[in-house]
Amino acid sequence: MNKTVLTVDDSRTMRDMLMLALSDAGYRVVQAEDGVHGLEVLSGETPDVIVTDINMPRMDGFGFIEGVRSDDRHRAVPILVLTTESDAEKKDRARRAGATGWIVKPFDPVKLVAAIRRVAA
Repeated sequence: MNKTVLTVDDSRTMRDMLMLALSDAGYRVVQAEDGVHGLEVLSGETPDVIVTDINMPRMDGFGFIEGVRSDDRHRAVPILVLTTESDAEKKDRARRAGATGWIVKPFDPVKLVAAIRRVAA
């Protein structure tokens, strides 16, 4: 049974890159375009790992992570933040919201898959 990864990013290019890297590694990928859409997708999915951007319209990554963590069904799902941000304060804020890890864009597909394997184990 393939593990499922939910990717949340407002960039179509980034979603396509994630889809390619993760499906090549054998994951089932579900996608959302921003935090609001991500929470909608979660109502019908139980992903093994979530990968989210921070800077998105409608609801940013911080709000999305808090939304995920406020739902008992998804309280334990590992969340990796994938962003161009490398600011320590933002990393800290993401951790406080409930993020598991942080990956800076542009990402290395091999390292991304390795990180997902680590947290999904």
